[in-house]
Amino acid sequence: MSVNQRVAGVLLHPTSLPGTEYEGKLGDQAFRFVDFLAESGVGIWQVLPLGPTLEDKSPYQSPSVHAGNAKLISIQKLADKGWLTEEQQQAHSTKQLIKLAYQGFLANASEEDNAAYADFCEHHQYWLDDYACYYALKEQNDFKAWWEWPEKEKNRDASCLKTFCQKDNQQVDLYRFQQFVFFEQWLAIKAYANERRIRIVGDIPIFVAHDSAEVWSHRDCFDLDENGQPSVVAGVPPDYFSETGQRWGNPHYEWDYIESTGFQWWKDRVKTQRELCDIVRVDHFRGFEAYWEIPSSEETAINGRWVKAPGAALFTALREEFGDLPFLAEDLGIITDEVDALRDQFDFPGMKILQFAFDNNPNNTYLPHEYTNNTVVYTGTHDNDTTLSWYCTLTDEERARVDDYAGGCVSDHPWPLIRVAIASCSQYAILPMQDFLCLGGEHRMNTPGTTKGNWGWQFEWSQLPEGLAGRIFHLIHRYGRAV
Repeated sequence: MSVNQRVAGVLLHPTSLPGTEYEGKLGDQAFRFVDFLAESGVGIWQVLPLGPTLEDKSPYQSPSVHAGNAKLISIQKLADKGWLTEEQQQAHSTKQLIKLAYQGFLANASEEDNAAYADFCEHHQYWLDDYACYYALKEQNDFKAWWEWPEKEKNRDASCLKTFCQKDNQQVDLYRFQQFVFFEQWLAIKAYANERRIRIVGDIPIFVAHDSAEVWSHRDCFDLDENGQPSVVAGVPPDYFSETGQRWGNPHYEWDYIESTGFQWWKDRVKTQRELCDIVRVDHFRGFEAYWEIPSSEETAINGRWVKAPGAALFTALREEFGDLPFLAEDLGIITDEVDALRDQFDFPGMKILQFAFDNNPNNTYLPHEYTNNTVVYTGTHDNDTTLSWYCTLTDEERARVDDYAGGCVSDHPWPLIRVAIASCSQYAILPMQDFLCLGGEHRMNTPGTTKGNWGWQFEWSQLPEGLAGRIFHLIHRYGRAV
């Protein structure tokens, strides 16, 4: 597939695949979904960040920027390896099953699997050892945040960490094993997709969770006080999604220090993402030009300020390190000429959202006739309502405006907007799976500014109408996006 080829994609996080959490998401359902994409002529599968999540299940607040979410691991594939007995498979949680599989691995792994594990640990040592140690210590400390640990553990006393890793080596190694299994299973899916001319679009959040392996192990890279606490936190000012803005609470970077190291922390982060996916959506791209800094004492994001960030220097360093940078810029929100200039300097495609287009301004930049080729168009993203629900909540005047532009009527939607996206001149047209299934607002993935009821949506194969793959293929072929 040519890098510049027009292509269509589907946005679906692996957690939204059919099946229970117990079954994991990196098994047969994922391969079946790739087959559906291939049958539809789709050339992109876009996912959200693949890392472990905290209690709210948001993939944008992860305790690691490198690790994969162990809850996605297919237990069946561990059993197929001979690392779990039939009796063991009947019981316990996913976490317990992975622990049993680890014991089975130690007892029964083939020479080939042992070699693959050793290679994985060596190749990923730049982050894996810190991650495994962090999680083992977190478990030992009743899963408290790292700044609540005993002083020596909190502050990474070298002698303390060495003693711990020697005493509890198997507990630390269990977390390495989890990651070995995740990467093996996910990369098998990625290879299967690539063989069918489907590229994976991953997602890299700009910020890092305060309670994370990276903040604990690289405290110099973050703006923290002597107790490990931020005086200012990340978020965005009031916008389309929230009247009070969004107070994310992540610590900000110590950019001067990071730049003095040649941006090594970021180079390591991008190295991992380039292994996990083919293209990377850079979340909150505008934060690389200037970021919204909120005093940590504030309960909302209203009383913040913009602070300049060294985005051009960072992307220059990354380009020197890796050559090509297959990035998509999530350039939504309050976008200035400086943000546009940064995106264009590195030739990153920006995002266009059809749900933002119909305000009766014929020059609205989200209208398709305003697009350039170097863009990626969505009907909506994981943060938007489903397109059908959005359309149905418009006023009669607003719906008439949409229909006048896209054609169709209430009973046709969201297909007229799907067609408009696929027909547009944008290089990439990516549609949420909910829109292809014509689902309502109860199937929304996330509502920004809220912490409950998000990230849990799953589809069922029974929701696919007969002939859906053919209908998608017809549109993709008609508008020159077939792979």
